[in-house]
Amino acid sequence: MSSDALLVQNVKKLFRKRSGLLRRKVSEEWALKGVSFHVKTGETYGLLGPNGSGKSTLIRILSTLLLPDEGHVTVLGFSLPQHEREVRERIGRVSVDAAFYKKLSAMENLLYNSYLYSFDRRTAMERATEILVKLGIRPDRLNDPLEEMSRGMQQKVSIARALLVNPPLLLLDEPTTGLDPKSKRDVQEFLEELQRSGKTTILLTTHDMGEAERLCDRLGMLTHGRLVAEGQAHDLMREVGATNLEDAFVSFAGERLVNEESEGVTL
Repeated sequence: MSSDALLVQNVKKLFRKRSGLLRRKVSEEWALKGVSFHVKTGETYGLLGPNGSGKSTLIRILSTLLLPDEGHVTVLGFSLPQHEREVRERIGRVSVDAAFYKKLSAMENLLYNSYLYSFDRRTAMERATEILVKLGIRPDRLNDPLEEMSRGMQQKVSIARALLVNPPLLLLDEPTTGLDPKSKRDVQEFLEELQRSGKTTILLTTHDMGEAERLCDRLGMLTHGRLVAEGQAHDLMREVGATNLEDAFVSFAGERLVNEESEGVTL
């Protein structure tokens, strides 16, 4: 049995966009240009890259929301797209733009999600409350409508939703972008506790260099759809003589990371 939770081999993804008065002009952009890497079971692997580098596209492929145009992907031993259902049942995903039923409360959103996985109500409520309290949300706020919660609290609910079914693989697409310092620290501390359990493999995309060094066992540096470097943070810095991770990224990729949310569609 393979020790890899994720195996990505030569994955490519092409987007076509129509423009012009009659939308007859077609432009093409390769979001991924042959990306290959693997993530061991129980490992936390970080993907670093500027907006438009292909990070979110890759996460969407791994979570079965997009099909690659070329290459091969194996998730928890299941090949995509042949075994989409099996993969969906075993992963949790958190994105920077998580969607909810915002008129419903945090607990109602989580209970609805648990029903999709055939969890009984009592177990789901206990698990949801446990996770949210560890993330710093008071129990008396769990019945507040999502639309009345701050962005930081909504993101914590998104993380709780992803973890509710104890997924063996967690896909985190910039989970702390835009959060206040306390909310960011709460999320990072919770992920560290999750790592110590050794039961969950994590793929994390982030712009935060401190977060990457704190949470990730290994890092991949992605730019213009290509993986340009890979390794542990201290090895990557030593390889180019950098004193910090962002300078190492600049040396490998030739461009700086921008710690801000992108506008429009993120590749």
